[in-house]
Amino acid sequence: MRKPSRLVSVVAIMSVCLMSLVWGAPPASAQRRSEMQILSDAETDHIIRKMARPIFQAAGIDPDSVQILLINDPTVNAFVAGGQNIFIHTGLLLDVDNADQLLGVIAHETGHISGGHLVRGAEAMDNAFLASLLGMGLGIAGGLASRNAGAGAAGVMLGQHLAERNYLSFSRTQEASADQAGLSFLEQSGISAKGMETFLEKLGVNDPLMNDRDAGYRLTHPLTRERIDAVKAFVARSRYSNAQLPSATEADLRRVQAKLYGYLDPRGALVRYKVNDPSPAARYGRAYAYFRQGDVKQATPLVDGLIADEPKNPYLYEMKGDLMLQTGRAPDAVAPYRKAVEMAGSDAGTIRVSLAHALLEQHDPRLADEALKNLQIASKGKAQSAFLWRLTAQAWSMKKNDGMVAYATAEEALARGDMPMAKAQAERAERMLPAGSPGWLRAQDIRGQTGGADKPER
Repeated sequence: MRKPSRLVSVVAIMSVCLMSLVWGAPPASAQRRSEMQILSDAETDHIIRKMARPIFQAAGIDPDSVQILLINDPTVNAFVAGGQNIFIHTGLLLDVDNADQLLGVIAHETGHISGGHLVRGAEAMDNAFLASLLGMGLGIAGGLASRNAGAGAAGVMLGQHLAERNYLSFSRTQEASADQAGLSFLEQSGISAKGMETFLEKLGVNDPLMNDRDAGYRLTHPLTRERIDAVKAFVARSRYSNAQLPSATEADLRRVQAKLYGYLDPRGALVRYKVNDPSPAARYGRAYAYFRQGDVKQATPLVDGLIADEPKNPYLYEMKGDLMLQTGRAPDAVAPYRKAVEMAGSDAGTIRVSLAHALLEQHDPRLADEALKNLQIASKGKAQSAFLWRLTAQAWSMKKNDGMVAYATAEEALARGDMPMAKAQAERAERMLPAGSPGWLRAQDIRGQTGGADKPER
């Protein structure tokens, strides 16, 4: 395995520094950011993945192999990079008028994946850099409401290498090809392609008043009148041009948008979602806004009311757990987190991490085993992150197992891209753990990944 470039290590180190800053006020839209902030939320991921599943299946892609990452950036943009990874900007998610438009974008990006299109300028990017970014699992440790340094959101400095739009742009031929593939996937899924049509028209290829927010998608996905006309012609002859998505799908999108508004702009969300609006999305938006402002008195009844209306929604119990945990009531967070884990089933990875966090915050060694069980299950899925391994090390410390503390610390360092630390802790774990044990074997793997020389087995 090739050693990571110096840039990878710098990125990993800077990401740790930024974790403590992600709860600050977002910069003005006019300012160009030099960092990417990856947001993680179990419910948002679940909803978007559920909506997009038929499209991935139509493309012959395993839906569970596609990673969807939400980027905190106000520009209207989405792109694919590093294989089957779809990056969606919050600006786009908040800008779409309906679920059809979002699915039109996802279908187009899936067209890039199925077509094997490479990001223009990819040869100028260090592949190890992007692999490291995706492998960090940054911030995957709780809902958007979490306030701890490792949960809910995480920032990573990308400099201008990934932020510059020309690195993420495709040729016009590739764009047209992705359109046609995406339209085919929508048709096979029985989903109207009007969403793709109206989204492209919304961007307005000939609009002289192009603004910075829209420019993101236009510059990374070159728009032409021919593209729009081709999509319009397809819609005109499609059997499903007038097909309607289930009302529940639209409601799910509104909920995701409300949550994002509440997280990104609490004051604006309270203006947008009036107190006299009883809709679930409005109550969701107000609940998250109050939570972000630290107004537990106003947030709690809204969360409890939502749970009363939807007692089988695991993400509402997760929200309740977040509210308890982040207001210093870790013992009270355990029950709703356990309920959320039980209900979410295989999608409970990130919630399990939050549950473990609530258990460990009580500093009771008797709770370490339950925390470890949840962390071990979460580590086998997409919830794996530096924060997960930090909690794992904390749990093993409570159990006074220094060898496993060293192993978990090595995993954390590897997830952060700190190769020297990962190597040192892996070697320490090898010396302390029984030869042939799972932790010892994995420590050997980590040492190999960090360029450590082979050592004779004991």
